[in-house]
Amino acid sequence: MNWIQAVQSAIDYVEENITKNVDLEEIAKRAYSSPFHFQRVFGILCGTTIGEYIRIRRLSLAGEELSKGNSKITDVALKYGYDTPESFSRAFTRFHGVTPSEAKRGGKVRIYTPLSVKLVLTGGKKMDYRIVKRAAFQVVCKRRKVEKPQTALSPSDIVETWRELGEDGTINRLISLLPSEPVMKGLLGICFSDELQSSRIPYGIGVEYDGRVIDDDLEVVDVPANTYAVFSCRGKMPEAFAKTYNRIVTEFFPQSSQFEYAQSVEFEVYPSSDTSDPEYSCEIWIAVKEKPDDRLY
Repeated sequence: MNWIQAVQSAIDYVEENITKNVDLEEIAKRAYSSPFHFQRVFGILCGTTIGEYIRIRRLSLAGEELSKGNSKITDVALKYGYDTPESFSRAFTRFHGVTPSEAKRGGKVRIYTPLSVKLVLTGGKKMDYRIVKRAAFQVVCKRRKVEKPQTALSPSDIVETWRELGEDGTINRLISLLPSEPVMKGLLGICFSDELQSSRIPYGIGVEYDGRVIDDDLEVVDVPANTYAVFSCRGKMPEAFAKTYNRIVTEFFPQSSQFEYAQSVEFEVYPSSDTSDPEYSCEIWIAVKEKPDDRLY
């Protein structure tokens, strides 16, 4: 199943259970993905978070139901996940521009139809990448486990991690631990997508580890053998990173006949700190696996 199909499968599941208390873990399972990765891909493909999509769809359906004039406001509020009529009324009014009572009396309500994710092929743009097979290795890093938000992980959380670790000197200590000839030539931003817990999302900053003595607040993490799709990324950060990742999601994986996403690890490789340079160049390494020969697309 490619990413377009996976996200559509998750949307279909949400629509089938829109009045139930479905959580992100269960939705992501329907897309054969981790919660972190699903949120990231969903946001890029659909332009909104899964939490916001569910909220708006429920309010849209509630508006349709009330506009028919037969349902009680308290019943509709509970049906679509609101604990009190007051909280429902506030959310309903912000979305529709009329109160639930006005909607029952024939006031105009907004309609937000279900999303349908489709692949639109666009040609003529070159996307530089290479495939690299790496044996197991180790990284030394500082990891932060961010509380999983109700919607999606904001890029600002990762930016803040870089800022804090830069200000407290951690990044300089990590740079001093860079091996003389690393395979990934730079400081690493690491998403450990195979170690996701139900309520926390791990993200680390580190370098490849060569066995030397490290400070107690740093940790050495084993990275399993993987095949990586390595993408070139050029431009001012973080805008260039977001643009490149968008193309990876919407172009590379949906159209690749050989590879699909492997829930393992992702690396951002930064060769220098001059990330505001419009000609800045870095790399994105994403663990991939070969598509089964007998799978239909």
